[in-house]
Amino acid sequence: MSSNQLKIVSIGGGTGLSTLLRGLKKCDASLAGIVTVTDDGGSSGRLRDEFGVLPPGDIRNCLIALSEDENLMARLFRYRFNSDGGLHDHSFGNLFLTAMAGVTGDFAEAVRLTSEVLAIKGVIYPATNTNVTLRAQFEDGGWVQGESRITAARKTICKVELNPLEAEPLTDALRAILTADVITLGPGSLYTSLIPNMLVREVVRTIQDSGAIKIYIQNIMTQPGETDDYSVRDHIVALMDHCGGRLLFPNIILNSGVPSAETQKRYRDQGAVLVRFNRERLVSMELRIMERDLLAEDMAIIRHDPDRLARAVLEMAGFARAQHA
Repeated sequence: MSSNQLKIVSIGGGTGLSTLLRGLKKCDASLAGIVTVTDDGGSSGRLRDEFGVLPPGDIRNCLIALSEDENLMARLFRYRFNSDGGLHDHSFGNLFLTAMAGVTGDFAEAVRLTSEVLAIKGVIYPATNTNVTLRAQFEDGGWVQGESRITAARKTICKVELNPLEAEPLTDALRAILTADVITLGPGSLYTSLIPNMLVREVVRTIQDSGAIKIYIQNIMTQPGETDDYSVRDHIVALMDHCGGRLLFPNIILNSGVPSAETQKRYRDQGAVLVRFNRERLVSMELRIMERDLLAEDMAIIRHDPDRLARAVLEMAGFARAQHA
């Protein structure tokens, strides 16, 4: 790494973070990803239940995103078993991380060693090495524990928290945040991919202390059972509520591309709509806004394009730096 390379730390989880990292790896930058570890569904959930390992799925996706696309090991890590036995729907990457964690006795070390196997461009940190679960309180006062059960409840979420509350951060992850030039949050599921990272001890304070340019990347669509009918402002307020009332990410990137009416209808039938926003209200919150067409070319699926998103992050970083100069 050259001394003048931009140091970018990207925080999140799910497919959103891996999409961003896939675009950023083509840039001349030093990259670090901090990934949520509260997933309890699918292959990750089964491995978590059986072996007590932290969920490997989101981390596997981020490792693959930072590896060479056609690298044989990356293709191997993507491989998913299809059988009538116990391996059905497990990915090789998930099994590899689980085995490595068993050998080392340390999940973060397993991620580091797997990064070397894949020869990734950058470094990936789990948000915590503590075996945490996510719990949510709903508008009706009830609580539910478990990420998959939270979204399945289809109730209005008031707040989420980690169990145990005092999840320990990784020292190297905090150091990366503190020394970063740019910190991004998102895109990703608000309550289950983004906010859980903020709930790890010391993370909010370290982001606040960092002199980095801090950028929030807004999801394109609302998510059924999580952010039904949320506006951009609702996302920002929920994030602030879980960060001690602080506006940690004053720069925000919004998608201006418009999916086809047919695609929007298909999503609407599933309970998801475009996240709406009122520019004046966002400006009144002292947010610096950038709108760009970030839609992927595959119009059948509404998602961010990795390269467009990476360019927007670099453009926003440059713009914010110029404003502070």
